[in-house]
Amino acid sequence: MFETLIGLSALFVLTTLAPHIPGKHWLIRVWEFPRTQQLTCIAVLLLCWLFFPLPYSTISILCITALAVAGLYQLHWILPYTPLWKTEVAHSKKQPEHSISLMTSNVYMHNKNSQGLIDLVNKYQPDMLVTLETNQWWEDALTDLHDAYPHRVSCPLENLYGMHLYSRLPFAKQQLRFVVEDGVPSIQVDVLLDDIPITVYFLHPKPPSPTENETAGPRDAELAIIGKEVVKCDQPTIIAGDLNDVAWSPTTRKFRHLSHALDPRIGRGFFNTFHAKYPLIRWPLDHVFHSDDFTLIHIERLEGFGSDHFPLYTRLALTEHITSSSERQTEK
Repeated sequence: MFETLIGLSALFVLTTLAPHIPGKHWLIRVWEFPRTQQLTCIAVLLLCWLFFPLPYSTISILCITALAVAGLYQLHWILPYTPLWKTEVAHSKKQPEHSISLMTSNVYMHNKNSQGLIDLVNKYQPDMLVTLETNQWWEDALTDLHDAYPHRVSCPLENLYGMHLYSRLPFAKQQLRFVVEDGVPSIQVDVLLDDIPITVYFLHPKPPSPTENETAGPRDAELAIIGKEVVKCDQPTIIAGDLNDVAWSPTTRKFRHLSHALDPRIGRGFFNTFHAKYPLIRWPLDHVFHSDDFTLIHIERLEGFGSDHFPLYTRLALTEHITSSSERQTEK
């Protein structure tokens, strides 16, 4: 028992330190994801050290100290995504004059329950729906949405990176982009919300993994490029999609620093969207960030429909400052 605890303690201290090893290889960067699970395991190990009748020595004290520091460090990353933290985005306290709702859904290309997604769309009626991993089969299966969503951008692909955008709001501009990698699209549109232009980015970069990209380099590069574009945008902006990165990772923090984008989950919860089928290995991979021109009306992780991701629904309200400025420009 003593030797087992020493080995497990060393393992979790090492995986806590692993993301700081120089390099972008997936074996290094993957440890940025399961911080909640690591913290839970560290807490269990500490309880074992403290309450099991074990021989105390220098090595046991060292293990307890190292685990305690590792646990506090893991907590440092995830605590902002709990109700214990101050919210970053204010809650809209009254019925807004102008609001926009989005649903992001990674459908899992091999999942055939298109009706499950259609039922969710009909129930929540988002202004914009983005589907990820959608191929030609999914494009054909979702044609029932066309009447309700007349404005669309389609990019069906068979490589797990197809993307489709369905919108009730008209496009002032639309662009299908391949920012870093061929075969990995993103969509950028300007939509008109009661004549107020809003820029929306939809992203789905490849993750660092043994079956995708060996390193996190392309994903990190795409997020950095978009972050630098967002900060230069002179109108309300939203960024949404499956970033294949957790909310608390250094890469996502850098993206938010570059873009000045806000995260409505801070102070509210994790909203873990992946993996839908395995409750013990869940983390927040699907995101909605936005400029400070919005307040939050509602954010909700929706029920699953057979995908490995849960859909995410978010409704945002434009601030009075933006709506007043738009009204003055219209009058002129």
